[in-house]
Formats: sequence, C-alpha cells, structure tokens
Amino acid sequence: MRIDAHQHFWRRDRGDYGWLTPALTPLWRDYLPDDLAPLLDEHAITGTVLVQAAATAAETAFMLPLAAAHDFIRGVVGWTDLAAPDAPDRIAALAAEPKLVGLRPMLQDLPDDRYILDPAVQPALAAMARHGLALDALIRPRQLPQMLALHAAHPDLRIVIDHAAKPDLASGDLARWRKDIAHVAATGQLFCKLSGLATEAGPGWTPAQLQPAAEFVLGVFGTDRVMWGSDWPVLNLAGDYAGWVAATQELLASLGDEGKAAVLGETARQFYRLQDI
Repeated sequence: MRIDAHQHFWRRDRGDYGWLTPALTPLWRDYLPDDLAPLLDEHAITGTVLVQAAATAAETAFMLPLAAAHDFIRGVVGWTDLAAPDAPDRIAALAAEPKLVGLRPMLQDLPDDRYILDPAVQPALAAMARHGLALDALIRPRQLPQMLALHAAHPDLRIVIDHAAKPDLASGDLARWRKDIAHVAATGQLFCKLSGLATEAGPGWTPAQLQPAAEFVLGVFGTDRVMWGSDWPVLNLAGDYAGWVAATQELLASLGDEGKAAVLGETARQFYRLQDI
C-alpha cells in the first residue's frame, strides 16, 4: 500500500487560484485526474489525498465531485473560512461529506502569522476536532512556534505540518528550522509531511541536498508520524513525479521495511482515517 498524501488538481478557468500565473510556466495549464492516474499506475501508488489549492469554498465544491468520481482519491482536504461566524455549521456540513478528511487554511499566505490563534478562529478549530477533521498546516519555518500554542489550545485536533514547514534548502541554513520543528515534534502528537522538499531546494536539486532535512524529520517525528506526499503538480517546478519517487527511495534507504511502509502509506491512512485501503 502506497499513499500520496499530498497532491492537487486545478482548472484555470475556475479563476480562484490567485497565486497561479503564467510566470509559473510548468503549472500554467489544467491538471486533472486523467493527468495523474498514469503516474500513480506507473509507480504503484494505491491512492491519494487531494489537497486544496485555492482559499475558496468553491474549490472544495470542485474537488469533492472529483473524489466521488475517482476511486484513487481516498480523501480530500478542503477549505472554509475558519474566522466566519458560521464556520462551525459549515464544518459540520463538510464533515458529512464521505471523503472530506480535513481542512487547510493557507497560513503561509496570510498577513498575520498568528491567525490560527485568533479568538475568532477557535470555535472552528473546536468544531474540526469535534467532527474528526484534520488540520493541514501550510506554514513557513517562522510559523512553527504557533503550532505549539495551537496544539496546547486544541489537544484533540489532529495536525500535520505540510512540506516539513518548507525549510530553506536552497541556502542550506537549517539551524532555526531544526530547533523549532524539533520542539513541535516533541509534543508527540503533531505529524509531518515528507513532501515539497524538491521545490524548496530548487531546480537541479539532488537527493543528497534533501537528505539532511529528511533525516532530521524522520529522526524527530519517527516513521509513525511522517507521511510521504508528492505535492504534484507543484513538484513540476523543480522536477517530476518519477524523480521524486526515485529520490524517496534514497531518502528512506536506511529504514527497515516497517518504517518504509509507515512513511509511504500507513501513517497517512491512520492520520486521515482513510477508508477501504
């Protein structure tokens, strides 16, 4: 069993991907299930978690029918305005969707690094925990300390750090990131995605360049709290699916079979409570 715990789809004519511009040449096209399915077959990927790429309820409404129509999409991480007064009611409705497994506020793009701790957001977070939905934390290294406060306020909320909080692999300056992500891991409760590292390293990256961050994440979280994802098609900015799969084999080479199985599928299955896998 292999699960790609982080992938996206988009259709440009929907018009709500504010970050997606022609300057991002490899991404400036539609990416839909028929584009991903052959890659999954080629690399023996059992299923995926489809993650939002636009901060709109309309995109979640776009993703859910795709998940219903394609069996390989085992879970959807959507979006809703967590600060809206009616957010708890919206979350209750979303939780009734069979494949909706979590929500993701795009925290890295918000002007306030402490948004997730805003009093207006707390009823929504409590509702997520109550309804069994996970929180994907799309953050930069500077926002890692807020994850400690978030967990303290909502200990029953399942939280995963997307892309290992995007360490600065291009510069190689990982000292502060190591310190802060180790503190997050020390809670014993938060999870981490082994994804997005190639994009942070930039074009021409090598597995050796990613190895220090990958080894550190595996060391502080353990294989039972690390899950593999591709971040496809954003991955195409700095590589491709086959290259990331091959690099993953090198990054996980020191693990035993049980550890590899956890990172490559079992951790994601348990964290997102995926069904029928």
